[in-house]
Amino acid sequence: MSKKTNTINRLTVIVGLFLLFVSYVPAQSTVVSDQQITSKTDEYMTAAVAVDGFTGSILVARNGQPVVNKGYGMANFEHGVPNTPKTVFRLGSVTKQFTGMAITMLQERGKLSVNDPICKYLSDCPPAWQAITIKHLLTHTSGIPNYTSFPDFGKTAVLPVSSAGMLSLLKDKPLEFPVGEKFAYSNSGYFLLGTIIERVSGKSYADFLQENIFTPLGMKHTGYDSPTRIIKNRAAGYARQSGEMVNAAYMDMTIPYAAGSLYSTTGDLLIWDQALYTEKLAARKSLDEMFTPAKGDTGYGYGWSMGKRFDRQTIGHGGGIYGFATQITRFPADRVTVIVLSNVQGAPAGKVANDLGAIVFGAAYEVSKERKEIAVEAKILEKYVGQYQIPPSIVITVTLENGKLLGQLAGQGKFGLLAESETFFFSKDVNAQITFVKDAQGLVTGLTLSQGGGNTPAQKIK
Repeated sequence: MSKKTNTINRLTVIVGLFLLFVSYVPAQSTVVSDQQITSKTDEYMTAAVAVDGFTGSILVARNGQPVVNKGYGMANFEHGVPNTPKTVFRLGSVTKQFTGMAITMLQERGKLSVNDPICKYLSDCPPAWQAITIKHLLTHTSGIPNYTSFPDFGKTAVLPVSSAGMLSLLKDKPLEFPVGEKFAYSNSGYFLLGTIIERVSGKSYADFLQENIFTPLGMKHTGYDSPTRIIKNRAAGYARQSGEMVNAAYMDMTIPYAAGSLYSTTGDLLIWDQALYTEKLAARKSLDEMFTPAKGDTGYGYGWSMGKRFDRQTIGHGGGIYGFATQITRFPADRVTVIVLSNVQGAPAGKVANDLGAIVFGAAYEVSKERKEIAVEAKILEKYVGQYQIPPSIVITVTLENGKLLGQLAGQGKFGLLAESETFFFSKDVNAQITFVKDAQGLVTGLTLSQGGGNTPAQKIK
């Protein structure tokens, strides 16, 4: 996967918005027994709960049969309701694979082609979009900027938006690059895909998925989320601020739409996973198209990220949205599936899924251990204050408040940074680490963000 892909992935973990999966390749591995998987998973998750405060549900399956299927922590802390395999979670960007399937189904029915220009289906299309195709939206190569990265997103996320409203918001923004030339993860593209699905099918996005995917497969606990609906076993969403658990900020569910609006359970996602080995929803040729990376080394198809871990091919995707963090990873050649759903914003769902996969295949992984905070003089901390940019436009702002460093992305909540050394800081709020970089004269020139097994550099700009 490209550096560009990994940059976007890790930063969306921090802000908790529509996460794409981050992957890395550990050492060679061997398959272990179900009993060993159960035992090692128990040890791993016990530490994840005790040290990282993990709360959510996990599922590890072979050949469609769960080996581990268990809940941890609380679905609702205020009422003392525990998470179980039946708990319902918001999915965030795991939604995108269902949007990709909907487009694929419409293409098979002759309603559209992924090579069609999007302006064929969108009104008031700006001149800069004339060359953009549906496939460009599916594969994040359109150049349309990502609306969840706009500076005012934190304020606008509470207000409902229509397809026309989003189109109006996006159409006057310049493209980030010429159409098709680069990969840049963009929720905007998947929002527009939802609009195209509605205009082509004559049904709402929610109804199309319900009638064509969820009901036919028997996914009884999956659907389009709404805060006004009564959804049995729904988990409440939480976030961490300065190490304390708080209720997650509100987001109107018209905002994520076809980029991140669905909810589900581990069991329903296993049903979905197993259906992808069949032609119940789409022909094999169409499925192969979905799972084929569209541009260079981005590893991204139609709502899925392809990669390689433990010397095995993977197909996966993650999600992050206010109050939730999610991951589904498939090892198709081995018929192994790992699903992690958490009701804590910024939880390391991708890392947990990766480590559970390592357990299955006998690869290296680390059990969580408590980190020790040290005191650092204020005059040193003051040098780290400023803004740090990850190209092209992601900015992390570091401030010093009441003797503590805090990090923040535009429009999102602040996360605490605790010192483990003079230059190395960790955050319990978003399960990430930051190493500040200095030049030969001792001036701070940047930082390196570490999360989910990867490292992303950022240059200090202020």
